[in-house]
Amino acid sequence: MDILIRRAQPEEYPTVGEITAQAYLGDGLLDFGESDEYLGELRDVAKRAAAADVLVAVAHDRVLGGVTFVPHGGPLADIARQGEAEIRMLAVAPEARGRGAGEALVRACLDRARATEGCVRIVLSTQRTMHAAHRIYERLGFTRTPDRDWNPIPDIDDIMLLTYELTLQHTP
Repeated sequence: MDILIRRAQPEEYPTVGEITAQAYLGDGLLDFGESDEYLGELRDVAKRAAAADVLVAVAHDRVLGGVTFVPHGGPLADIARQGEAEIRMLAVAPEARGRGAGEALVRACLDRARATEGCVRIVLSTQRTMHAAHRIYERLGFTRTPDRDWNPIPDIDDIMLLTYELTLQHTP
């Protein structure tokens, strides 16, 4: 399948938001299900696009998934430090999984990070149960950084996000 990666268009924001929300819900990644406050953030692609790059994977004019690329630790960054970019909210529609869309989205983020002046590393947070995503990250050279693992909701003990990083090799 030929997959095109490009910036999300405003008319695609509802689709990208719903793919992201349904991926998190369907995979049991939201502790409070449909009432989880984070669900609104996942659906609000316009807000993300105003502060970062929202990329989509498209095949046959159909959006398969999306990701948010946060350059320079912008306002949407959770863990990025100086000289780092961050990947957020990677999601692929269930029917499109296993076809390379997720990996293509991550590779596009790597390309963007390499093209960002002063960016030496790309980082991300992931949940323990996101095993398919972990395989993509590790296949592309990301390594675990347990010292950066963090809890986005400190009041709840069992929510610990794992972190990964990749030091970029810039081509001359």
